Amino acid sequence: MSEDTSHRFDRQAWLTVALLWPVALLNYLDRQVLSTLQPAIGADITAILDSQNFGRLMGIFLWIYGMMSPISGLIADRFNRKRLIVGSLCVWSAVTLVMGHAQDFSQLYWMRALMGVSEALYIPAALALIADYHQGRTRSLAVGIHMTGLYFGQALGGFGALAAAELSWRATFQCLGFAGVAYSVILAIFLRERKVQEAQSERFLTVVRGMGKSLVALGSIGAFFVILFYFAAPSAPGWVVKNWLPTLFGKMHPETVRAMFPFAAGFSDAEIVSKVAKPLSTIVIAASGFVGVLVGGLFADRWAQRNVRGRIFTGAIGLALTIPALLALGSNPDPAIALAAAVLYGLGFGFFDANNMPVLCQFVPPQLRAAGYGMMNLIGVSAGALATECIGKLDQAGKLAQGIGWLAAPVIIAIALVLTLRPTTLNRTTL
Repeated sequence: MSEDTSHRFDRQAWLTVALLWPVALLNYLDRQVLSTLQPAIGADITAILDSQNFGRLMGIFLWIYGMMSPISGLIADRFNRKRLIVGSLCVWSAVTLVMGHAQDFSQLYWMRALMGVSEALYIPAALALIADYHQGRTRSLAVGIHMTGLYFGQALGGFGALAAAELSWRATFQCLGFAGVAYSVILAIFLRERKVQEAQSERFLTVVRGMGKSLVALGSIGAFFVILFYFAAPSAPGWVVKNWLPTLFGKMHPETVRAMFPFAAGFSDAEIVSKVAKPLSTIVIAASGFVGVLVGGLFADRWAQRNVRGRIFTGAIGLALTIPALLALGSNPDPAIALAAAVLYGLGFGFFDANNMPVLCQFVPPQLRAAGYGMMNLIGVSAGALATECIGKLDQAGKLAQGIGWLAAPVIIAIALVLTLRPTTLNRTTL
């Protein structure tokens, strides 16, 4: 490769990350904003105020998203990933726009299900595309930068209640949907596909032709089953924290919040919940996660140059940080401790998040990576959906905090299992 071609490749590699960053932001913003819009929607659709109904509403997205993920990955390994990404963004944004016209709980429920189908097409295709562009030294950092879009979207979702107060919950959904549809046009113009070497692809496809054979090929990789559990175990508390932390923070005593934040002294009790507690929960997790994926990605890339297990070790360190955070959140802490625990959780999960696809790349060749990540999403999101619905029942029983604390147990097992992996390369290229 000539020097000029190398520079052009580098520019396109980072341009790809830059173009996908807003898509990642909208991917999480559109799904998470519902958690802070719940009270505003409840004024028109009262069924959403029931904790069990709300758990079902958040859970249906996760179940559909999870079940679609392996199918989406198999599709992304065979078809143009650019078109999948653009189409996915356009469809879920249109669904978000239409949600602004929902008249009852049933309509919200089925639109959340449809959003799960369309959003599932994005992540496996996007991460596989980034991994193809970033082959070695920059892979964890590139994935980490992309992941900051997810965290930024999660943080912006915390302002849903404020947006609803200024615009209405219907207008909030409609504005977000319109923004996504408009950006899909920009993405269609500037995003570029990158396929692995054609000769290598053809040789590989003679071995694993067809979606069923791809799944068989994945099943032949023993380490992949360890990676599945390693991904799933932290996903359960990950989704619970995203979906239920606003509710947990909303239960803080208003006077305690006013004492911590003098600017809120004149706020009513309802304003303390909508303008301080709930936005704070998503902002703290997202901001610390934002730092975590950047630092964890950069740290893992450097460690991996010295030790082939560097990315595995970095992810394990991140998960270790989430354990005391979950235990603290599970102990009904005062607001200051809850904030510190949320910061620690976000930082640790960011270390873990930046290295999932890079660790997968050490054991799975390029032609199976989207399918592999899709399977990881199926297992992880299904665990998150089950945990989210269970937490809804625990909340009705007054045990929301304790339920979050119990989720530290599978994370400990995941750390022990992932440390048994012994990769021989940073980038596996053949089956």
